[in-house]
Amino acid sequence: MAVTYVLVHGAWHSGQSWARVVPRLGASGSRVFAPTLTGYGETRHLLSPDVGLGTHIADVVGLLVDEDLTDVVLVGHSYAGMVISGVANEVPERIARLVYLDAMVPTDGESALDVLPIIRDMIGSDWRVPPPPAPFGLFGLTDDADIAWLNTMVSDQSALCLREPVAMDAPALAAIPRTHVHCTVTPPGVELRPVPAVQPNGDPADVRELATGHDCMITMPAELAGMLLDIGSQASARASAPAGAGR
Repeated sequence: MAVTYVLVHGAWHSGQSWARVVPRLGASGSRVFAPTLTGYGETRHLLSPDVGLGTHIADVVGLLVDEDLTDVVLVGHSYAGMVISGVANEVPERIARLVYLDAMVPTDGESALDVLPIIRDMIGSDWRVPPPPAPFGLFGLTDDADIAWLNTMVSDQSALCLREPVAMDAPALAAIPRTHVHCTVTPPGVELRPVPAVQPNGDPADVRELATGHDCMITMPAELAGMLLDIGSQASARASAPAGAGR
């Protein structure tokens, strides 16, 4: 059974950030989508004060519906943990597994500022939020070529993305399995929330690690792709299992 991956980039980035991962997943026969959210990258001309978390949730929901994607492994990096949570709340029937990739993991009604308060210091009086300065703005990159490539794709974002709360109140949302991937090289002051030992659906927590900085899709694309393929195979097996057999 072919696996469908939808890879959602984080704040300030674009879909281009997955360029080293997409072909590795595609080589397995998987379908892979890496959209650029409204206001970033090639759509930066669409950025406005009204672009927020709801805009980005609608972007991804629209992709799933327009392409009629089901049994999706939905991957959210960083800020996109907020996005995939909202997407799964709206169309839980299309999602096979949520993958929080070094990502914000909200609860119902929380904003990005609630999940990671340190980013409050990045928001000024303007509605535009530029990429943060080093070391945060390097997103864990150390190679000069990687940094130069990153600088071709990063752009401002709207503060509304960080202030707008996410709804996670659909009963079916709790049934979706989750995987959490943590990058272990982190700058001072950045700490992800502990993952509860039991998922909302009752399964044991699935937590994995990559020994690299935040932008692991750039620094460890082969290792990340291998991990996602393993996660996808588990999701596929679960989706194919008879009713009541570990689902």
